[in-house]
Amino acid sequence: MAKIFVVAEHRDGRLKKSTFELLGASAAAGHETHAILLGEGVAELAKELAHYGAQKVHLVQDPALKLYSAEAYAKAVVSVLKGASPDIVLASHTPTGRDFMPRVAARMGAGLASDCVQVSLDGGRLAARRPVYAGKAIVEVEFIGSGVQMATVRANALGVPKPDTSKTAEILTASADLSGLKTKVLEVVKGASGRPDVTEASIVVSGGRSLKSADNFKMIEDVADVLGGAVGASRAAVDAGYRPHRDQVGQTGKVVSPTLYIACGISGAIQHLAGMRTSKVIVAINTDAEAPIFQVADYGIVGDIFAIVPQLKEEFRKIKEH
Repeated sequence: MAKIFVVAEHRDGRLKKSTFELLGASAAAGHETHAILLGEGVAELAKELAHYGAQKVHLVQDPALKLYSAEAYAKAVVSVLKGASPDIVLASHTPTGRDFMPRVAARMGAGLASDCVQVSLDGGRLAARRPVYAGKAIVEVEFIGSGVQMATVRANALGVPKPDTSKTAEILTASADLSGLKTKVLEVVKGASGRPDVTEASIVVSGGRSLKSADNFKMIEDVADVLGGAVGASRAAVDAGYRPHRDQVGQTGKVVSPTLYIACGISGAIQHLAGMRTSKVIVAINTDAEAPIFQVADYGIVGDIFAIVPQLKEEFRKIKEH
């Protein structure tokens, strides 16, 4: 049985689903499961971590951790790990996780498998699969030697387990020396959006430059609202000013692995495919039957998005009503 640590990620007082996936995978494999919870005034979140498999929660609270910074998070995580002798350390491959985890790995003298789409925890050894060459190939990574093994895992790659509200965890209050930090986050300015983040959503509806304007993205939003999904965009659509960068899916945007990905008017450049090709089911709509997106799509519709997308919205609405 290995000792596995999961760095919990939260925002606006809510834990991310990707954290529950990692805890559940560790607990299901029968390992000693620890969570590291960082922040200020976040002690109540420890109870929820227990529901998903955390047996011990290492709680580090400090004013320097109220707003995320890679420097502070890395120092706090390393402080916990060095006194705990972990076998495996896991974190979500979110913008936050992929920012601070390389620092943690470097300070621990450990290897890091990043952006994993599959992990195996059998026998206390970590084996992972991750895409390379912009998603053109998948490699299997194994760790050699006896050192700590580390990985970041894509959201929606493992599945969220059913919570057991009867479970409780031992809360271990930890401290970290966060004096002498070279950076300090003063403010986080958030964009106005009531929809789920594309990295967390189980359904993502994305649009490309073929939508021709920001106003035309309204029909993409309508479909996403009916399905309870997030709105994504290609880099070309973001560069054209149709959507904010936070919605960009692709190699230079966000990497997503939803249950359903609907690509509307997206040709499927390799940079975009690198960010969504691990989606469970891909639906592509494009007027060009030779568009690269159809090579990875499970279902393809050759046609005009301005005619097809509104029809899809109505059909989805009817299905949900009945």
